[in-house]
Amino acid sequence: MEKTLNPPERILMGPGPSEVSARVLRAMSAPLVGHLDPYFLGIMDENQALLRYVFNTKNKFTIPISGTGSAGMEAALCNVLERGDEIIIGINGLFSMRMKDIAERCGAKVRVIEQPLGRIFEPEEVKDALKKTKPKAVALVHAETSTGAWQPLKEIGGIVREHEALFIIDAVTSLGGIPVDVDANFIDICYSCTQKCLGCPPGLSPITLNERALEVIANRRTKVQSWYLDLSLLRSYWGKGRTYHHTAPISMNYALNEGLKIIKEEGLENRYDRHKRVSNLLKEGLVEMGFGFFAQEGHRLPMLTTVTMPEGVEADKARLELLQRYNIEFGGGFGELKDKIWRIGLMGHTASEKNVYYALNAIKNVISKG
Repeated sequence: MEKTLNPPERILMGPGPSEVSARVLRAMSAPLVGHLDPYFLGIMDENQALLRYVFNTKNKFTIPISGTGSAGMEAALCNVLERGDEIIIGINGLFSMRMKDIAERCGAKVRVIEQPLGRIFEPEEVKDALKKTKPKAVALVHAETSTGAWQPLKEIGGIVREHEALFIIDAVTSLGGIPVDVDANFIDICYSCTQKCLGCPPGLSPITLNERALEVIANRRTKVQSWYLDLSLLRSYWGKGRTYHHTAPISMNYALNEGLKIIKEEGLENRYDRHKRVSNLLKEGLVEMGFGFFAQEGHRLPMLTTVTMPEGVEADKARLELLQRYNIEFGGGFGELKDKIWRIGLMGHTASEKNVYYALNAIKNVISKG
C-alpha cells in the first residue's frame, strides 16, 4: 500500500511560495463546479473586481491567467510583440533576463539597458534609450526577486507614455506587498502571481491591461504565437460572452477569491505597513549579527530582503541547516550570487513578527555554531 502524502510543515520565508492562511486552504477544499457554472461565473466577476482593487486600476480587462507568474510574463510580451517590433528591456536581474529571452522568441528586436545586479534604473537612462529608438514597449521589473531591488515607476512611466510606447511591468513579487498603482504609474500591462504577497498557492497569474494595450493587440498583423495565452481569446471567456476557451482551475480561483478578500479586509495601506514593519524588525536583527544587505540602499524591498553573509558563514550550508533543524526555508542566490546571499521572504501571510523572531533566533544558533 502506498504511503499517504505527508509533506513537512515548513516556514516559507524564501522568495516564494509564501505561507497560506487556513481560510485559503479551506476555500480550495470547497466542492467543484463547472467552469461555466453560474456560481463560478460569479466568482470570476468577484476576482476581477478584487484584482482591480489590489492593482489599483480601473482597467476592465483584469483577470487571473491559468498558470504561474511566468505565464503572465509570457502573455504580457507575446500578445503585443510581433516579429521585427522593438522593445527596450531594463536588465538588472534574472527575471528581466527572462523577459529578454521571451521577447527574442517573439522575434522582437530587444534594446537592452543594463544596471549591475541589485541596482535600479534612473529615469534619465530610460529617456536616453528612448531618444535612440522608437520602441513598441518598455519593460521593467518592479520588484526583482533575484536581488531584492525595488524599482521606482512613476517618473519612468510618464516618460514612456510621452514617447507613446507601452509600459510593461513585472509585479510578481510586489503586488499586495508594496503599492503597484497601475493607473497612477502609467502602466499599460502589469502581471503578477498568486504565491507571494497575495498569500495563495502557485497556479494563477493576475494580469491587467488598459485600452491602449488592448488596441495594440487588436491591431496585430499576425496571430499571437501562443494559443493558450492569447488574451483576445481569454477576453471572450472573462467578458460578457463567456465563450469557452479552456477549463479554468476552479479550486485555484476559489483560493484567489479568499486571498483577495483577506487583503481587502486588512486594507492595502495596512498591509503595506505590516510588510514594512516586520521587514524593519528583520533587518535590525540581521545587522546585529553582522549581516549586510545586497540591494541598493534606499531601494530595498520590504517583502524580500537579500543579505550578504558575516565572515566565515557559508550561505548555502547555513541555509540547508536552517531547513533541516528549524524547518525554515530561505532562498539562495542565482548565477554569480550563488552561495553568496540569502533571499529572505516576508510575503503575505508569512509577514509576521512571530516568524521574524523565530527566524532570527534560528539564524543566531546556526551561525554561532558555525
